[in-house]
Amino acid sequence: MSTISWITTRGLFGRRRFLLLVPLPMLLVLLAGFSRGLGADVHEWAPVVLVGLGLAVVLPVISLIVGTGVLGSEIDDGTIVHILTKPLPRWQIVLPKLAVAAGVSALTVAIPLYVVGVLADSVRLGLALAAASAVGALAYSAVFVALSLVTRRPVLLGLVYVLIWEGLLGNFVGGTRNVSIQQYVITLADRIAPTDLLNSQVSLPVSIIMSVVFTGGCTLLAIDRLRSFSVAGETS
Repeated sequence: MSTISWITTRGLFGRRRFLLLVPLPMLLVLLAGFSRGLGADVHEWAPVVLVGLGLAVVLPVISLIVGTGVLGSEIDDGTIVHILTKPLPRWQIVLPKLAVAAGVSALTVAIPLYVVGVLADSVRLGLALAAASAVGALAYSAVFVALSLVTRRPVLLGLVYVLIWEGLLGNFVGGTRNVSIQQYVITLADRIAPTDLLNSQVSLPVSIIMSVVFTGGCTLLAIDRLRSFSVAGETS
């Protein structure tokens, strides 16, 4: 499993798509620092930067880029064949790749969110945002890794979920919030460090249970779909 993790990490950092992970997190810190430097009211800029950009855009988009890349790129270029020919249970392939995707996504997003949280309120809020975003990165990664095995257009479907389901419907249709990873992250951060800068709309039990359901269910789906791949890399 460590070999799969190393190959995945090396391949991920060696691709151009890794460069896409840098601008968005940097933008978060720059906007927060700029707003703080100008002396703007924290209640005017923090919700926009933290939730509107950080949790609603940066976290899912980074997770989408990484999550669809750890397996999707290997399927596209055919190198998945070399892995599938090894006598390894499919879970020993999926779990290391999911771990790498979640770890890279969490580190890329948690650090700038911590900085923004400190600038907006306190170290406690920064740590809460970092911890909650790590949970969100794991759930998002599981979804997007599974999508890369279910469809040939995982990025498109991932964007539909993030932009349409979470972004559009989540703001107007109350029931969709219970199936929104973004809402789980907001709730977790708000419970760890209660603040009026975050507006959680899902209960803590729902957030915890559904985070586990998303992560576990999509991981099992990914393992099952990888079993259906032939040596040629085509699904049966």
